[in-house]
Amino acid sequence: MTASVLELGPVTTGSLAASTLVAGLGWYRAHPESFTRIASPRLRSARRRWTRYIGQSWRSTLDFCDLTVDDRRTGEVLVPRLLKVASPTPSIDVVTVAIRKGQSVETFRNAQAELASALGADAISIEKAKPRVLTVTLVFGNPFEDVIPPADIPGDPSEVDLAAIELGDTEYGAVWTEPLAGQHWLISGGTGSGKGSLLWNPLRAMGPMIRDRVARISMIDPKGGMETERGRPLFFDYATSADDETEYDNGDGDEVVDPMLAVLFRFRDRMRERQEQLREDGLRKFTASAGTPFEVLMIDELMMLTALSGRRTVSEVNRVLAEILTQGRAAGYAVIAYVQEPAKDIVPVRDLFTRRISLRTGAASFVDMVLGEGARDRGALADEIPETGCEGIGYRTSETSRQPIRVRAGYSTDDDIDELVRLCTPADEPPADSNVYPIAA
Repeated sequence: MTASVLELGPVTTGSLAASTLVAGLGWYRAHPESFTRIASPRLRSARRRWTRYIGQSWRSTLDFCDLTVDDRRTGEVLVPRLLKVASPTPSIDVVTVAIRKGQSVETFRNAQAELASALGADAISIEKAKPRVLTVTLVFGNPFEDVIPPADIPGDPSEVDLAAIELGDTEYGAVWTEPLAGQHWLISGGTGSGKGSLLWNPLRAMGPMIRDRVARISMIDPKGGMETERGRPLFFDYATSADDETEYDNGDGDEVVDPMLAVLFRFRDRMRERQEQLREDGLRKFTASAGTPFEVLMIDELMMLTALSGRRTVSEVNRVLAEILTQGRAAGYAVIAYVQEPAKDIVPVRDLFTRRISLRTGAASFVDMVLGEGARDRGALADEIPETGCEGIGYRTSETSRQPIRVRAGYSTDDDIDELVRLCTPADEPPADSNVYPIAA
């Protein structure tokens, strides 16, 4: 600013500053989403660099944490140099630091708790970016101090937007939505992390479509139905690990199979029939209706099918799931799966899921497995989420950016689930005037 005044004069400098401010306000009012995504992080990064991490404040913080180095030759105190500050979201700072000779990543990790306290951070991650350069990720505060109510149940199927299923809130205070049409979701989280919230909210958001049989839900619950039995009337097809073996017509005669595997087979078979129907009709775009409903397969604990069942069952599950995940999009078939441990040997089909969400997890490595390489370094500290009081809080990446965003799913009580069942249990027959609802394939 001083250089501009000296070079251009105060009037010209003031005019440029005012024009920039007006342009920024106009951008924010006209396109708040793009402003929040593009401009806000840059403005926030510049402000925090100068208020949190620059000059004497940065020096004293590292000095108090014993992270400075004394040069024995000159007696000078050497301070690790701040290279870059990024603030991609209101509660996350990613600071790049050049360390001094004699320091390592372990030097900083040994003072991790002290550094987090000195900077006022609730969670901190310190990783090596390259030789003598560290990435320090800091998470501040909890933007979700109160429990978020569950998604509203729309009044009519025409009000359901399968491209924006409501799940809760983002840390920006906006409604958190995810596209389900043409997508498959993988939701990772440890015991008690709130995965149940991400089971009932999609059902609430699709409620009228389920009621009018424009959407059909197949539910596989390998945990014996503890979580899902209350919503049993909503499901078109249902099986749990507590069920006895059943018969499945494989085309060559009935065979006795695990009931959960039979649900998976039937879902796959309906997808194949839909594909054939679309080919015969010469259609490339699927349209949901009572005659050709949008179909969703929900699996409450995927690991128990893809890794912990018998060898034959594991092989069949992975093969059939891969077929559905690669071919279901155009036919109007989607999968929502929940898992505690997302490692590739546990979930071999992990990379075929197009939308991924990480709630609180038990290992730092799980975060990148779900959200993509480097997600934890960019602020997705899902392994640092407290075990109590933070159920339903997690991270997701958007379709426009690999930058993680903190989110919280709405919490459904037993009364909320009972309300959903009461209002949205499918009718015996679809309404005579049942409309069709275009879905982007």
